[in-house]
Amino acid sequence: MKVIIIGCTHAGLTAAKEILLNHPETELTIYERNNNFSFSSDGIFLYLKDQIKNLERIFISSPAEIRQLGAKVRSMHTVLNVNTEKKQLCAANMQTGTIITDNYDKLIIATGANPRLPVITGIDNHRVLLCKSYLQAKKIYKMAQSSKKIAIIGAGYAGVELAESFAQRGYEVDLFQSKNQVLDNYFDIPTSEFIVDLLKKHNVNVHLNTNVIAFTDATDSTIMLSTSTADSFLEDMAIVCTGFIPNTKLFSKQLKMERHGALLLNNYLQTSDPDIYAAGDCAVVHFNPTNKSIYAPLGTNAVRQGFLVSKNIYGNFYPYMGTQATSALKLFGHNFAMTGLTLANARQNGLNAHSTVYTGNWRPEYMPNSEIVTLTLVYNRDNRKILGLQFNSKKDLTQSVNTVSLAIQNGNTIDDLSMTDMFFQPNFNKPFNYLNLTAQAAVRYEQKAGFDNPRFTTSY
Repeated sequence: MKVIIIGCTHAGLTAAKEILLNHPETELTIYERNNNFSFSSDGIFLYLKDQIKNLERIFISSPAEIRQLGAKVRSMHTVLNVNTEKKQLCAANMQTGTIITDNYDKLIIATGANPRLPVITGIDNHRVLLCKSYLQAKKIYKMAQSSKKIAIIGAGYAGVELAESFAQRGYEVDLFQSKNQVLDNYFDIPTSEFIVDLLKKHNVNVHLNTNVIAFTDATDSTIMLSTSTADSFLEDMAIVCTGFIPNTKLFSKQLKMERHGALLLNNYLQTSDPDIYAAGDCAVVHFNPTNKSIYAPLGTNAVRQGFLVSKNIYGNFYPYMGTQATSALKLFGHNFAMTGLTLANARQNGLNAHSTVYTGNWRPEYMPNSEIVTLTLVYNRDNRKILGLQFNSKKDLTQSVNTVSLAIQNGNTIDDLSMTDMFFQPNFNKPFNYLNLTAQAAVRYEQKAGFDNPRFTTSY
């Protein structure tokens, strides 16, 4: 069988390695526009704060490695069009201009995503930079060497992490967010406000409810930002971190997509063409808390979809289990993590949701250095199923959020989590783990509200 992968992103690379490992007889060709493979953009902020000294270290693989495994690698090639009826594509060598055609039995789209550019006058100014690719990261690092004031537009994970990176290195940082909270897709307002206070404590100027509407040159080495609040800010450089859009324009008239332009998939990650599969940031994921398809560009989703596609092109045996969009953040010595829905997002999805908050020691109070943990548990009052969890502590216990991710995936209830067996040893835990205690707070809330009707999904 002849298989073509377009894009050697995390998803494309995972699919390629699994195909070559398990089906070495497959004729596999990879088309990639860059001369490097699977750049881990999640590590850019670590490079910018000098925690990682060599940016090349965050490449996951190389063309040479994939060729050695048995693939035909066409790096520095851009795919111009795909004829889905003939199962044929046309590509151009970006260095020589040579046009080639190629045929496939199965096609895997792993084209990833591009930075989403907001409508701002002057966004093409040379002092306004994006933060996604290797070359963009190098450009940011170089310009920062001669800068003192840096503006960051967008307060999602990327924007907040960059703000920390530059603040720790002594830069004056202005962080602009159009909404009334930072990280609004990941945390409810109390945790978001805690993060804002943390940023301000470390000299990051946070501007909420503020849209940047224009960039203009001030001098040869500075740029002026105009905002919706009528304030202006003089900066040395600006970095735009306002999310991503799927890189799917090539298939806009051939395959079905959702409103963001992400490819729609079935349970086996097939597109609307059964011989074309997709994985990663170019495609939707099934979001278990709402039982809907959403666009959630995360590396964790990408590698899982890439793995499954490598199996399903030989027969649809591996259904996609969906995602809880679990993620985490380390910020100024504090650890944050989340899975599933925030309370606000749950209610926006029409769910009868409630949240309970637990704040307490993570191990017995008589133990030295027992840090405080704060957890917010979101659940559906109609069926008591867990919808989400948010975690905050100086102690890195973020892996516990993965436990709740599994609980959501399995449809577990607050009653299940309240009594789930977890070990007790004073060095590590209380007799009731903090996850148990958080769920027990939810159970007590329901009891006081007159709903003492526990639901357990498992019994012996």
